[in-house]
Amino acid sequence: MIPSSPTLERVAKGELCAGCGLCAGLSRGAIAMETAEPGYSRPVQKAPLAPDIEQVVATACPGSVVAPWMRAPERHPSWGPWHRTLTGYAGDSSVRHAASSGGAISALLIEAMASGLVERVLHVVADPDNPTRNIMHWSHSPQEIIEGAGSRYAASSPLAFMDEALDDGRRFAFVGKPCDVSAVRQLALSDPRVDRQIPIKLSFFCGGLPAHAGADRIIRAMGLEPEEVTAFRYRGNGWPGLTRARTADGRLGEMRYAESWGRHLSAQVQFRCKICPDAVGGVADIACADAWYGGESGYPSFDEQDGRSLIMSRTAVGEALLDGALRSGALVAEPLDIKEVDLMQPAQARRKRLVGSRLAASAILFQPRPAMKGLDVAVASRHATLQEKAKNFIGTARRIVLGRR
Repeated sequence: MIPSSPTLERVAKGELCAGCGLCAGLSRGAIAMETAEPGYSRPVQKAPLAPDIEQVVATACPGSVVAPWMRAPERHPSWGPWHRTLTGYAGDSSVRHAASSGGAISALLIEAMASGLVERVLHVVADPDNPTRNIMHWSHSPQEIIEGAGSRYAASSPLAFMDEALDDGRRFAFVGKPCDVSAVRQLALSDPRVDRQIPIKLSFFCGGLPAHAGADRIIRAMGLEPEEVTAFRYRGNGWPGLTRARTADGRLGEMRYAESWGRHLSAQVQFRCKICPDAVGGVADIACADAWYGGESGYPSFDEQDGRSLIMSRTAVGEALLDGALRSGALVAEPLDIKEVDLMQPAQARRKRLVGSRLAASAILFQPRPAMKGLDVAVASRHATLQEKAKNFIGTARRIVLGRR
């Protein structure tokens, strides 16, 4: 019998896996990432882990430890540390249109390559053989970056071959979910290649990672079957952009973002995302998000319009890249008061202030939780009402007891 990794056992018991693939990427073949029902990427141990690898996994896995926020001139319990907060969009209108919001991340990546900061970009793109799923891709040109633009609301394991990428020796930009970037930051504490070869780490505000079943539900709601679909886009080509599916015989299905995310995808989000203390990319060099316009209800409007990105530079490295993108015209942006972010991203603000209550429910039921110091969880919790806290505590406890996390 293969000796199990204590870290992987603890993470599995608490349903804390984010599916990032870091453990597999460092395991020297001892761990493989496989798809588990209802469609999450999960590690499967094939051989014993070497003690040195076990130690690195224990300190870098985002189901075990969440990287603390770094020092910056400004800090907010919901929005993290920052140097500058801006709204803007890609100076190239084709980039702005193709991307999910204003194209800020794509524009920053293009600038990073043009300036010589990096030689290539590692990011998620659609799997050409299964278009609702994801694969990792190396982009070496602006055109490849643009072709891979657009949000991908499905499982991905961007760190599953991180050791191989670092062994290559070339500098690259990394784009990942906040938990992915957290893992990269923690890995840098034990591997000097990380900061030397990944000089820029970008992320985005994440609403949570849905299972593959979410996309399948969307396709069926369009009157199609998942196995018929040969092209699928979650959003983009407009803001927020329609969810579109196409079959080999030319049939087309479309759905508005408010329905695809609100009715189908958000219901499939994994448990680790529901207790995430840093869904805003607080440890990235720059984090971007949709700079939604507020609606009359106090919630964002998802009407189609020209894309607009929220841009938060968080480190000196991020500041330098942002300056270059603004000077070159790759980005067009203007300052934003931090109070406006609450209006653009109310769901993120709500989740952060309720993380403490959800974690308390896990604790009282003796469930494992990730270590998460230096992320202002307690500070954010003070902004939640007693009713909100009670509802989320009871709801989380009930789901744990019933095994329906």
